Amino acid sequence: MRNEHDLEAASKPPNGRQDSGHHRRHRRHRQSYAHGLALLGAHVGIIGRDPQRTYKAARAVRMAGGGKVDAFVTDLSSQAQIRRLAGELLSALPRIDVLINNAGGYWNTRHTTADGIEHTFALNHLSPFLLTNLLLERLQLGGSARVITVSSNAQALGRINFNDLQGEHSYSGGTAYNQSKLANLLFTYELARRLQGTSVTANVLHPGIVSTGFGAEDPGRARRLPVPLLRPFMLTADQGAKTTTHLASAPDLTDVNGRFFARRRPRRSSNPSYDQATASQLWKVSGEMTGLTPAG
Repeated sequence: MRNEHDLEAASKPPNGRQDSGHHRRHRRHRQSYAHGLALLGAHVGIIGRDPQRTYKAARAVRMAGGGKVDAFVTDLSSQAQIRRLAGELLSALPRIDVLINNAGGYWNTRHTTADGIEHTFALNHLSPFLLTNLLLERLQLGGSARVITVSSNAQALGRINFNDLQGEHSYSGGTAYNQSKLANLLFTYELARRLQGTSVTANVLHPGIVSTGFGAEDPGRARRLPVPLLRPFMLTADQGAKTTTHLASAPDLTDVNGRFFARRRPRRSSNPSYDQATASQLWKVSGEMTGLTPAG
């Protein structure tokens, strides 16, 4: 089983077992945009599940000449740990200007979290939904703030199955992953609608096919066979971080809200991602599953 947990929270300054190859590739991707934001003068918080790798990533950004970097260790598939993390971030960061939701995982076989929720849906969708909502008031305190969620072009293959959201009756790793990536867009577009008239924007992106170890420990045959052949054609960590860094820092995107980006340009996402009724229902169900709103 392989799951990747990482998000970044950035606050601008007042003036302005053994590490395997696929673990190292993913950490370099995270460090690339964390370093990019730190070089711009941001106070960056790196969030990861593995203590050793998370602290090592933070140290690497500092040593490369970045600004202030804090590390927060959290299992983002656990709602209790997400709530603890939100408290730590609120204590450490008087303001939050950018929240990058980049937690994600792929499982070929079905697993459940400590909360009893299917792992893909819990990590890829519910964790950014819950953490963003817990930090929303702090985000709104600054002059302007951005919520950026990393999705994938797999969203084009996704469908939200409200009758079997967690794959209890029929599970496929690909189906669960595609659904979660579509959920990222529906969440972002619904959040953007709810943020209209505020100083906070919400956008979502496809980073490109980046050479990381994503899904490497439970990939399934369909993913395991082609990856070594495709790796030479994949983006490097620095290339894959460009769209994320652009959305987090570009001055001309201050007022851009509710858009999907790829290769640093706005794109049209799949037709189902614009279904407002589905987005509203998903928001309601997600609120109930995370305890933000009462069930019923």
